[in-house]
Amino acid sequence: MEKRKVAVLFGGCSTEYEVSLKSAASVIDNLNKDLYEIILVGITREGEWFRYFGAVGGIKNDTWHRDKNCRSAVFSPDRNLHALIEFWEDRFVTTQIDVVFPVMHGKNSEDGTVQGLLELAGIPFVGCDTLSSALCMDKDIAHKLAQSAGVRVPPSITAVKYMKITEIIRRTETLRYPLFVKPAKAGSSFGITRVASPEGLYDAIIEAFRHDSKIIVEEGIEGFEVGCAVLGNDELIIGEVDEIELQKGFFDYTEKYNLVSSKIHMPARLDRQTADRIRETAVKLYNTLCCRGFARVDMFLTPAGHIVFNEINTIPGFTAHSRYPKMLAGIGMSFENILDKLIALALEEEN
Repeated sequence: MEKRKVAVLFGGCSTEYEVSLKSAASVIDNLNKDLYEIILVGITREGEWFRYFGAVGGIKNDTWHRDKNCRSAVFSPDRNLHALIEFWEDRFVTTQIDVVFPVMHGKNSEDGTVQGLLELAGIPFVGCDTLSSALCMDKDIAHKLAQSAGVRVPPSITAVKYMKITEIIRRTETLRYPLFVKPAKAGSSFGITRVASPEGLYDAIIEAFRHDSKIIVEEGIEGFEVGCAVLGNDELIIGEVDEIELQKGFFDYTEKYNLVSSKIHMPARLDRQTADRIRETAVKLYNTLCCRGFARVDMFLTPAGHIVFNEINTIPGFTAHSRYPKMLAGIGMSFENILDKLIALALEEEN
């Protein structure tokens, strides 16, 4: 059987560049080499695109872009080609691509920009489409849609950069502390500050605006965070529910990737009825926000048993130790099975 040519797209002009490299290395290591010919396409922090011919180790230690055999590359926008174009010194080389697997996180990666490029080119790709990626990335819009579907969301206000900070602070007077000040469109907790009193609000707003031109100030939710892995287009596979146990603070970048003082329980320490309600809510949110392929739906569970929407990650962390594959491992899916299914789903969308 002829191998499918899978372009693994990694890196990106994003604060989550390093996270992408770790996820991409795991995906590359676990793709079935008997089924797929893997084409490596990397984007530097500065936004340069290269086809990379080296070993996975170069991605892991971020030396890949210094490899002498790297070639500038782009996906052709010609819908008839489905191709990657490499620019050599005296010629260009065209490689036909069957499917792209974007393993990128955050701005300029997970927010619909890359997805729009691939849709324009007519190349099948793994994961949510342009619309869904953009909706899920914008916490303000995602919360409005979730609320319209009958799912609870944290009380909040939204502000944009041209507003006076004094006006933003005045609008928060209806909210109860502690508050979380967040960029509307950023991932991995970059730019997020927990504010315990009004004295810290000004600096937190300034910090959030460093990462985005729109921010959200929302009430902290009493309780703990739970997540649910969803896989599929029409027929959905739902993973086990996991639970984040925090010792202090919140689940920021350091905690997400180092687990200094927090623990992740998989499966979550919940009764079956509660876990089922979380799964049902995850499916409702997945469908409401037009997701396809895969996503991790993050929610809060309050002491009263209420489920409150937090966010949807359309390209969640994808190392062997990441939450998403672990939740699916809880229902018997191996890492390799997950990757095979995702590629099949992307190709299914083409037909």
